[in-house]
Amino acid sequence: MALKYYHAEPMANSLKSMIPLKEKGLAYESVYVDLHKFEQHSDWFTAINPEGQVPVLDHDGTIITHTTVINEYLEDVFPDDQPASGPLRPKDPVGAARMRYWNKFVDEQVMNYVSMHGWHRLIRQITKSIEEDRFEELMSHVPLPDQQKKWRTARSGFEQKDLDHALDKIEYALNKVEAQLGQTAYLAGDSYGLADINFYAHCGLSVNRMFPKFDVDANYPNIVRWREAISDRPAVQKALAAEDRTQPGLRTWSGDGREHS
Repeated sequence: MALKYYHAEPMANSLKSMIPLKEKGLAYESVYVDLHKFEQHSDWFTAINPEGQVPVLDHDGTIITHTTVINEYLEDVFPDDQPASGPLRPKDPVGAARMRYWNKFVDEQVMNYVSMHGWHRLIRQITKSIEEDRFEELMSHVPLPDQQKKWRTARSGFEQKDLDHALDKIEYALNKVEAQLGQTAYLAGDSYGLADINFYAHCGLSVNRMFPKFDVDANYPNIVRWREAISDRPAVQKALAAEDRTQPGLRTWSGDGREHS
């Protein structure tokens, strides 16, 4: 059994599947993909994932993409490798359905709206520093049309009405999660699992820094209790720690001295 995990910094999507790997104590080869150098769109990486997105799990040559799918795959293939707190996916059908409900909610109603603000603040600055010809060359290597559009929108800046709408969606999500955590210890019930990891990776960890207007520490006590419980988990702390970043793709590029994206 050999696992290889292609990822960027341990945040958001890359963190979301790194946590289960750590929680389950699975040995894997860490392969860092430098998003700031557009390695995710380079020939060596799109040969692995034609969509040009991280993270990617390579299990003995079988390629699994999209974090929600990766995490359930790990549960299916390694059912006996579990943290002491129990399975990351409930074994009973009702519990598993609740977990999938919350994963669907985070994937569809949280992730993209948090991401929009991140792209507006950070990616916009990166793209504005790139000359027009170089930017167009980079865009020609982005496999997914929606991702090309997102890069171009980030370069010009997202419209304020869209940013405001995203904030409304995030506030709704915070209120919804706060209410649920007032009834159960974790999102899908009384046990920590994949739904918690999903929300934590995309919003629970970064919301204070990115959206101080919500003042989570003062206004969302259940989320704070939940967030601290997850942050204290040894596997989560290991996932958040810096990994070896050998950037192996740099050795496989065409050798003409350019960063192919």
